[in-house]
Amino acid sequence: MPRRNSHRRPAPPSSLGMAQSRVESGPAGYDGERYLVRQVPGARATKVYRCPGCDHEIMIGVAHMVAWPADLVGGTEDRRHWHTGCWNGRGSRGITRRWS
Repeated sequence: MPRRNSHRRPAPPSSLGMAQSRVESGPAGYDGERYLVRQVPGARATKVYRCPGCDHEIMIGVAHMVAWPADLVGGTEDRRHWHTGCWNGRGSRGITRRWS
């Protein structure tokens, strides 16, 4: 019979996929604007999104970034999902679609 380890502690929230958001500068053309950014692990990516950086789809199961204006109080319509590489290169190439 296998041994039971009943003394295990629950995992901390950071290891459960609950990413912490951070503040970063916005894409080129949005000087001075700050954005809250959060990493979305592939296991939690359950919808298809369109990346404003390259205008290509982010498929289900692909890890990516989600960003929204830090100074704006809004809902889910203000969030934009970016490929991680597109978000990291946002300062040098801008975006293909305007946020509205």
